[in-house]
Amino acid sequence: MTLSQELEQRKGSLFSQRQRTLKAPIYLAGNALFTGTHVHLNIHPAAPGFGIVFQRVDLPGRPQLPARLEYVQATPRCTILGNQGIVIQTVEHLLSALYACGIDNALIEIDGAELPIFDGSAKEFVEQIEAVGVSVQEEPKAVYRLTTPISWSQGDVHLVALPSDEYRITYTLFYPHSSIVGTQYYSVQVNEDSFKKEVAPCRTFCIYEEVAPLVEKGLIKGGGLENAVIIKDDQVANPGGLRFPDEMVRHKILDVIGDLSLMGFSFLAHIIAIRSGHSSNVAFAKQLVTKMEIL
Repeated sequence: MTLSQELEQRKGSLFSQRQRTLKAPIYLAGNALFTGTHVHLNIHPAAPGFGIVFQRVDLPGRPQLPARLEYVQATPRCTILGNQGIVIQTVEHLLSALYACGIDNALIEIDGAELPIFDGSAKEFVEQIEAVGVSVQEEPKAVYRLTTPISWSQGDVHLVALPSDEYRITYTLFYPHSSIVGTQYYSVQVNEDSFKKEVAPCRTFCIYEEVAPLVEKGLIKGGGLENAVIIKDDQVANPGGLRFPDEMVRHKILDVIGDLSLMGFSFLAHIIAIRSGHSSNVAFAKQLVTKMEIL
């Protein structure tokens, strides 16, 4: 088979893809990272074309909030969605898991303003999705592609998207003030299997000296060694150490997947990120979404 024939075959398989949802609801509960509150999270199957939608069941009228770029309210060490007084914080880990597992339609009920952090990774979400299973729906899934390279830069943060026949993220992390983090590089093709094995278990991380003032001010009420990799005095403070030598850069890829999923559709592109975070990911996604064309 020639390369052109192989590419055409891949495109053909994308056209035949169907939308997917959960086979059964997922019920979760845990503590939130920033607010420290105990919240319940119920993720329900949804009809084709519904998309990924949050619902604050603790508020009058049980208002809904779609997981879309236009509802991003802020990005202070996490991604926050908001609209007309409705706020849902730290959505990126769940969104990353849903996207990588191919879940197109789901209703996410939550009884608080922030998702539970669990161990600081997407591992719990992936395991729960696997436990209930995925249902393939009749309606086709639209897949978009990039036809021309685009870039976004601000200071020493850079993001580039290149046309590709796969969804790949290549990330370079640079923390010159920490020898533990240092410079890390990772590249992965984003699919369900690679996400589960290489990305989902990777926890959020922080330099203790940087977040200590936030903890003292009560802005991180639920953080600890059980839900983040904490680097103190240039040493990993967690008793179990790291899950991967380059766990930090892999978690950054996890965040990119979650933030870019807010475009609201599946797509093919090679994303190259250098030192990006939630704010730059979202800014880049707003530019990227205007350059995508349906396959």
